[in-house]
Amino acid sequence: MVLMAADVSGAPCWLSLVARDLRAAEHFYGAVLGWTFRQAGFGRAFSVAEHDGVPVAGIGAVAGELAVPVAWTAYFAVGDADVVVARVRERGGTIGVGPVSYPPRGRAALMADREGATFGIWEGGVLSDWSVGEGAAPAWLELHTRNAFDAAVFYGEVLGWGDTDANSCDVSYEEDQVVLRRAGEPVARLNSGPVEEGAAKPHLRPRWLVHFKVRDLEAATAVAVEHGGGVATDAEWGGGRRITLRDPEGALFTLDESPDSS
Repeated sequence: MVLMAADVSGAPCWLSLVARDLRAAEHFYGAVLGWTFRQAGFGRAFSVAEHDGVPVAGIGAVAGELAVPVAWTAYFAVGDADVVVARVRERGGTIGVGPVSYPPRGRAALMADREGATFGIWEGGVLSDWSVGEGAAPAWLELHTRNAFDAAVFYGEVLGWGDTDANSCDVSYEEDQVVLRRAGEPVARLNSGPVEEGAAKPHLRPRWLVHFKVRDLEAATAVAVEHGGGVATDAEWGGGRRITLRDPEGALFTLDESPDSS
């Protein structure tokens, strides 16, 4: 079933990897996370990753075409991409790409917040069976930034978090974190902490972290390294059993050990 982005306004609606080599990316993430892949509707350079038949993320071999780095990006649903792009510019963010049309499905744009954390927006149809968050969802999102409260104000103004609209996401402050909830369920967390500028340690820059859940952290890490990935050292914030890795093309992602993973 497909919903419209306006029906889930401001909520995470998709995860996407911009890669250079689609088949190599499929081979790596299939081995590490047990994903299977099917061709997406955007052409041969795109595929959809699935876990147990449920869509998890998209992969597009378009890094060179769009002149953007290889990276994982979280997308948020919006009713009007042009309005959101204008809001981002007004509030000190930057626009990288778009809005770009993907007829007949919708429009997308890539941008960065005031601290430089990159994210995407999507106007159009979204999959109703896709989810991130705590519990059984295969992935969740976390923003690392200097000041989570300031970031929540920025994203609230840009994406409509906390609006009185029944379709908007709610924001709460819990144990020094900002928690984003959709229909009462946590879908993302914003954390304050030390960050670094420059290219020396990209894993310590302000950024949206994409977390994927695995049952056995050591085993999944070993498979990642065996297939050409690497460990990003000094990358961890907070507790729990997790590790941040680089895939063979350099895209950062985090594995979390979770008993809910299959």
